[in-house]
Amino acid sequence: MHRPPTFAALPRHAVLLATACTALAALATLTACAGEAQDDKPPSTPSGVTAQAGSATSVHVMWDKSSDNKAVTGYEVYRKGTKVKSLPGSKHMVDVDGLAPRTAYSFTVRARDAAGNLSAPSAPISVTTPAPAPEDRRAPSRPARVKGRTDGSTAVTLTWERAADDTGVTSYDIYQEDSRVHSVSGTETGARVTGLRPGTVYTFTVRARDAAENSSPDSDPVDLTTPSAPGGGGSTAPTDLEASSRKGAVELRWTPPRTGAPVKEHQLYLNGRLATTIVWGAEPPAGTAVYTMTVTDEPGTRYSVKLRARLPDGKWGDFSAQRTVVVR
Repeated sequence: MHRPPTFAALPRHAVLLATACTALAALATLTACAGEAQDDKPPSTPSGVTAQAGSATSVHVMWDKSSDNKAVTGYEVYRKGTKVKSLPGSKHMVDVDGLAPRTAYSFTVRARDAAGNLSAPSAPISVTTPAPAPEDRRAPSRPARVKGRTDGSTAVTLTWERAADDTGVTSYDIYQEDSRVHSVSGTETGARVTGLRPGTVYTFTVRARDAAENSSPDSDPVDLTTPSAPGGGGSTAPTDLEASSRKGAVELRWTPPRTGAPVKEHQLYLNGRLATTIVWGAEPPAGTAVYTMTVTDEPGTRYSVKLRARLPDGKWGDFSAQRTVVVR
């Protein structure tokens, strides 16, 4: 009777190859099993989904953060069951463009983790785009009397007075520094912004927008500092920042943070990027600090300005509220 050869009957290199292949196969099986065991749980279903028509051809979709046993790495937005947008896990809003005017749409959102697990679809949210306004080139007036209050350590609530527009305000956009972080219907005069960090200074402005995508100027800024987490200590941000412009220069005034020691250095950020480090000598100014920066840009150039101080332990502190200034 013919018998299959044993390893002893095979050449030595064949035995080594067979043994290596067997070991690799076993390792691959164990790795696959371990990977499956690590994460087979989908993220939670996104909640708080809203859809606001930003214009006759676009809709702004927003939602609250989902949770996951590992981490949420992305979100997918669907229109009537068809995926139209994919976003990283850090994003919780998106504009869906290319829509038809005077049309009803339904949107859902799903969360995704690193293992590819998808959450269940959110509850569908319906929205109808308005009629087009092709000849409308007039922007709404700026929202007035913007006020705000902290709502716990990770959220704020903003309110404002209605803006005026010749065709009607379709939405209000809330900006944190220069980034839009929230949008609500043109019939609303308030919004709650979530997902903030404890013990942090935030600067908010509001813009009104109409169906032709004309946006108003920014409202006056509102500075809000979220309460620190328990045991987190107080804010180390410079306060009372003011920015003014004169020909060829921008003047800044602020109050350095109280750190228990003289603050000799500040970093100055323009438009979100480090521009320079302001260093005083042995005796930094007492009380209000003043710094004049020479500028060579054309009149009408807009700067966003903020500061942070070097603390006694050598680390950089929290950022101040942001201010905007236009070059004269």
